[in-house]
Amino acid sequence: MRSNPTTSYPQFPSLDSLFQSAAVVIPAYNAADSLPQMFKRLRPFVEPGQILVVDDCSSDATSEVSSRAGAQVCRHDKNLGKGRALQTGFKAIRNTDFGFVVTMDADLQHQPEDLPSFFEIQRITKADIVLGRRPRWRTAMPLHRVLSNTVTSRLVSMRTGLAIQDSQCGFRLIRRNVIDSVSLQSAGFEAETEFLIKAAKLGFSIGSVPVQTVYANEKSSMSHWATTVGFVKVLLRDY
Repeated sequence: MRSNPTTSYPQFPSLDSLFQSAAVVIPAYNAADSLPQMFKRLRPFVEPGQILVVDDCSSDATSEVSSRAGAQVCRHDKNLGKGRALQTGFKAIRNTDFGFVVTMDADLQHQPEDLPSFFEIQRITKADIVLGRRPRWRTAMPLHRVLSNTVTSRLVSMRTGLAIQDSQCGFRLIRRNVIDSVSLQSAGFEAETEFLIKAAKLGFSIGSVPVQTVYANEKSSMSHWATTVGFVKVLLRDY
C-alpha cells in the first residue's frame, strides 16, 4: 500500500523568541516625564536591558530616569538632532548580537502595545523593514501633519518605486542586516526618509502594519520649515 505523501512546513519562531532577539532604540530629548510609562508598558515584551535610550543632550533627567529603569543609555554632549541620535543608536547595536531593531519615539505617541503586530507581520512576510502605518483622517493627527504625511509618503513611494504608506512614522521594526548596510548622513527628522530611500536602493523589502495614532498637546521638537527643507534635499539627493 502506498503511503500518503507528507508535507514539510517551516517552523516559525515564536513571538517570544523574536522579542528576545530585538533591541529597542529610543531617541529622546527632555523625555523624563514620559519614559517611566514607556518602560512600564514595554516590560511585557522586552527586558529593560534590551532598551537603548539615546539622550540628545536633554536638560532634564532623561538619562537618570532611563538608567534607573535598567535601560542602556547613550548621551550626546550637545543637541544633535533625531538623525544623529538614530545613528548613535544604530552604531551601538552593531556591536551586539541582536537580530532586529525597533525604533520608537520617547513621547508615547508610539504605543508599546502595538509591538506584537510588527513582529507578527515580519514573521509572515519576512519584510526587512516594517513601518508603522497611522490612520490619518478623522483622528487627532493635526491637519498640517495629515497633509504633509500624505504628500511626503507619495513622494517617497515615487522615489523608491515601492508603496510606502507612512514614510514619516518613526515606529519601525528593522532587520539587523539593514542597520549594518545603511549609513545615514542626515542629522534631523529627514534621516528617516533617507533610511528608506537607501534601504530600497539596496533591495531591502519594506512592509507596514496599522498602528494607533496618539496625539496630545505635547510640544514637538520638529521645526516644520527645517524639516521640509531637509526632506526635499534628501529626496533629490543622488545616492
